[in-house]
Amino acid sequence: MPTRLFDLNERVALVTGASRGIGEATARLLAEQGAHVVLASRKQDDLDRIAAQIVAAGGHATAIAAHQGDPGALEHLVQRIASEHGRLDILVNNAATNPHFGHITDTDPGMIDKTLQVNIKGCFQLCTLAARMMRGQGGGAIVNVASINGLSPGMFRGIYSVTKAAVINMTRAFARECAPWGVRANAVLPGLTDTRFAAALTRDQAVLDRFLQQVPMQRVAQPAEIAPAILYLASDAASYVTGTTLTVDGGHCA
Repeated sequence: MPTRLFDLNERVALVTGASRGIGEATARLLAEQGAHVVLASRKQDDLDRIAAQIVAAGGHATAIAAHQGDPGALEHLVQRIASEHGRLDILVNNAATNPHFGHITDTDPGMIDKTLQVNIKGCFQLCTLAARMMRGQGGGAIVNVASINGLSPGMFRGIYSVTKAAVINMTRAFARECAPWGVRANAVLPGLTDTRFAAALTRDQAVLDRFLQQVPMQRVAQPAEIAPAILYLASDAASYVTGTTLTVDGGHCA
């Protein structure tokens, strides 16, 4: 009987930023592969709608509102998962923010603090909480959603790019130190993706056209094209993969 490398039956997966975009597409895909998906984001109503659709399609999902920038909310989120499910097999750290689009020297200090809190501190906290739980159960997989801007800063996305570079190095640090626990940590680096998050780039045709000149495939990704890369790193197909980055960018970084 063939091995089902992407089978996630009986596994519990937490996906943050799951109310839309890459997070939503990932949550749906993991559920299709058999995982019980815990969807987290800021707004309960949005999460409830997606969870209901996953359940209606035959999957398993729970919706828990939790702001990535609120340490107490993240602690409560993981505590609920431990209480209701008794384990956490997969963490997809997808939630992020980018409140400033403009010249780096015009970045407001409040925007700096918000971006650092959500993109670095919140991500680090969830990695820590998840890794500790995974250690007690014999292992698990962490997938952080970074960005190609973590490799080369995007124009007018200075502080965001700084935080995504930190996420890449954070992923490697967790991979090195948590490998003895059976915990793998990897990162997916999407290129420009058609989400509301990226609207500052995609809604301006002139800006978009200039960006696409750097993309060999000459188009923007869809969220459903990023999710399979996350599935791969979260699954047994990547059982010997940790500390790596998987770029999904249409050839932009080639």
